[in-house]
Amino acid sequence: MIVNANLVDGSGAPARPAAVRVTNGRIAEVGDVRPTAADRVIDARGLVLAPGFIDTHNHSTEGLLTEPLAASQISQGITTVVVGQDGSSPWPIGEYLDRLRRDPPSLNVLTAVGHATVRRLVMGDDFARPARADEVTRMEALVEQGMREGAIALSSGLEYEVGGYATTDEVVALARVAGRAGGFYISHVRDEADKAFDAMREVVTIAERAGLPVQNTHIKLGTAGVWRRAAEALALFDAARAKGLDVTADAYPYDAWSSTITVLVPSKRYEDAVDVAKGLADVGGAQNVLITRHAAHPDYEFKTLDAVATGLGITPVALFMQIVKAGGASVVCTAMVDEDIRAFYRWPWTMVSSDGGIGMRHPRGAGSFPRVLGRFVRERKWLTIEEAIHKMTGLPAARLKLTDRGAVRPGSLADLVLFDPATVIDRSTFSEPLTLSTGIRNVWVNGALVWDEPRPTGAKPGQVLTPGRTPRGAVARP
Repeated sequence: MIVNANLVDGSGAPARPAAVRVTNGRIAEVGDVRPTAADRVIDARGLVLAPGFIDTHNHSTEGLLTEPLAASQISQGITTVVVGQDGSSPWPIGEYLDRLRRDPPSLNVLTAVGHATVRRLVMGDDFARPARADEVTRMEALVEQGMREGAIALSSGLEYEVGGYATTDEVVALARVAGRAGGFYISHVRDEADKAFDAMREVVTIAERAGLPVQNTHIKLGTAGVWRRAAEALALFDAARAKGLDVTADAYPYDAWSSTITVLVPSKRYEDAVDVAKGLADVGGAQNVLITRHAAHPDYEFKTLDAVATGLGITPVALFMQIVKAGGASVVCTAMVDEDIRAFYRWPWTMVSSDGGIGMRHPRGAGSFPRVLGRFVRERKWLTIEEAIHKMTGLPAARLKLTDRGAVRPGSLADLVLFDPATVIDRSTFSEPLTLSTGIRNVWVNGALVWDEPRPTGAKPGQVLTPGRTPRGAVARP
């Protein structure tokens, strides 16, 4: 039993003093509840109690298998993650989820089925073109299989190499399959730079034509040509919602993105010096591009493209071309402005997400949720604590149809976070991205304590969640 807490229940309602009793993994009582001799009592005086945080965009697909305690995730207060993002998912879905059922992690897991995954299965290496009608039909069957085996959405990464060659018609066809199965469409849109508005309009078109809910994931305006135009993007989405379309977004709380270096050149003409130079200029220059992983030259890692080029005595454009020829690299690029980030977070339909995961070489992998609470709520006052918690809990729970999570109320499953609102903060940086956050005191998943600051407890009570249905061959879970 938790007493003397300042309860922020996930609904957006004002914080209030309350005690919470948990019995058999569920919340039994909330309010003016007195402990009994049988209760194990936790005094939460000065602390906030909230529902467990739900990350609708997470990249721990493999990490959950190799590091099931997921310390970098639960130390943020995350109790549920959605993997299979940006068009890339485990396959077969059923086999992956069964592995997690046999050896569960510390937190709950859902997965999307990836558009690029099924596209590659059908088209092999011949993916740099629009798919034929028969190929789309085969992809539809694979999406149907993935949804039947437990996926909750279709994800896409239309800015990336495999998915980027798909037509809107192809994506609509696959999204219809996901929608018929009760799922939604979550998209890393086709362009987050100069053509971002066209990409956002495409998301709305898919919602309208495929007849399903859609989510513009890690929403951003990532080049100088579209900076400070968030209001226009949100007006586009508000107009869609006014027409009855279910359009939402999620965002991570950083001004730098993490991706493959080729994303800098949307034309995909990686040997065209003019296109490469424009791509670098659009993000403010090569000094804003940090190399985080490059197998051919690990000595480049955690240095900027500009610094490495200077050391080699070549131009950043020439270095970019060399890196692509040598197999590519992962980069972090500082390319967003606070004005847009603030506007996106203040939109009522934007959720907090990390776009991170176990072992990610970007600070968002270990710091996203505490960063919102510490910097955007406490320091900058962009959001109230009630608004921020709703964006981490009740709002994503509604998107995922998790009717018994995302809220602190009698009958809900006891995914809970206890944190200090005066000290909670991210500590991960671009040079030390794996450093854990502080201020998250305790985290419970399905009623079991998984995080007791500063370390995991070793408990692994996480469940595979398939809201609304029981996948073929699986056992129904709450």
